[in-house]
Amino acid sequence: MFFQQLQSKRNCVKLQTSIFSSNRKMILSQLNDSQRIALKQFKGNVEDCKLADPSDEYLLTWLVARNFDVTQSEKMLRRSLEWREENSIDGMLHKWKPPKVLLEYYPMKVVGHDKCYNPLWIKGFGQADWRGLLHSVNKRDFLRYVCYIAEQGSEEFRKCSQLAQRPITSSTFIIDMEGLSMKQIAHRPLRDIGLEAIKVLEANYPEVIRKAFIINAPKLFTMVFSIVKPFLHQMTLDKINIFGFDKKEWSAALLKEIDADQLPAQYGGTLTDLKASDPSKFTIGGEVPKSNYLKVVKPSTKSYMTSLLVSKGNKKKLEFQIATTNSLLKWEFMTEEADIGFSIYYLKANGEKGYLVTPEKIQSHLMMEVGEINCTRVGTYIMEFDNSYSYIRSKNVWYRVVIDLIPTSPTQEFEGESTTHT
Repeated sequence: MFFQQLQSKRNCVKLQTSIFSSNRKMILSQLNDSQRIALKQFKGNVEDCKLADPSDEYLLTWLVARNFDVTQSEKMLRRSLEWREENSIDGMLHKWKPPKVLLEYYPMKVVGHDKCYNPLWIKGFGQADWRGLLHSVNKRDFLRYVCYIAEQGSEEFRKCSQLAQRPITSSTFIIDMEGLSMKQIAHRPLRDIGLEAIKVLEANYPEVIRKAFIINAPKLFTMVFSIVKPFLHQMTLDKINIFGFDKKEWSAALLKEIDADQLPAQYGGTLTDLKASDPSKFTIGGEVPKSNYLKVVKPSTKSYMTSLLVSKGNKKKLEFQIATTNSLLKWEFMTEEADIGFSIYYLKANGEKGYLVTPEKIQSHLMMEVGEINCTRVGTYIMEFDNSYSYIRSKNVWYRVVIDLIPTSPTQEFEGESTTHT
């Protein structure tokens, strides 16, 4: 193994970072007095929150993520709950249908569980056609699918908790880098969206990794890891083990944590995929057929759109007063010749900005930009078009914004309660 292993091997009954173990009693018994007080205080502070999992184990993940700082842990949890509501995360497994190309070619699936009954995920990172995926879906759907998988992980926690007869709040991951190339690493859109995905996961799904085994890592993987590492919490880094191409070495490490009948045969176990052409191999990822690529058709203005000129070096803001909670703010816009910066935020009571759509450049001259957010609070919302980075060219934006109410049932419709802003 030419990489230094980032964490010494421990079995599931040993504690990780002095607080984790295989059952509830051991977790609580290993907390010191100040940690127990912090957990009790944190639990009381957030008892008004509607949590899918109110267990101490789940609450503990938020405390660990903020080093037992109760104030920061509560802030993190409450912001995450707001994020879930704003992005309609709850129930998305049943309400949102991911693009077919992601279901078929995104290189990740759960295959079983480890010896501690934590879900076991395989991610064929090196075998994925990342360029093909990013050519086939927009950024919003890609990131939403990352959250979709994270929500699947929460479902797996519930299944494994029943199997283990104790709370399960973390997973084991095998990340296979075989096939990783410089072409993949050099693709800037992949790097950018990958870092954004990491930020979303770290902020909203803390401490979900029990162990992560990165295998078949080529030397150029050090470049990838150096980019990602600053965005990972130290608690996450401590759980990562990195191996090169010595299968004997990494398969032995895997079998210490995973029973053979739960580990795919290609990784040293006996589990097979009967649906695959070669049952001994779990096929994950693969080349995306170009027929799935989004057709780049230059957008054209629509009769109901309004024109907005954003001068070179300047910004333009559209202000909306949201009077009803759970209103939908919908938009579509295009630019005539070049990209434009775009963001949406609400104004907090102290005047600070609460970003719902973080600032980014949109290639809206190539494709119509369409989206919506759930406004969970009343107040002032700002949609900003940013051309401050352009000192040569002004941008002409054509847009429409609609404010609507969210139906309380799939069949409910609202009449006369939509507001169009032009």
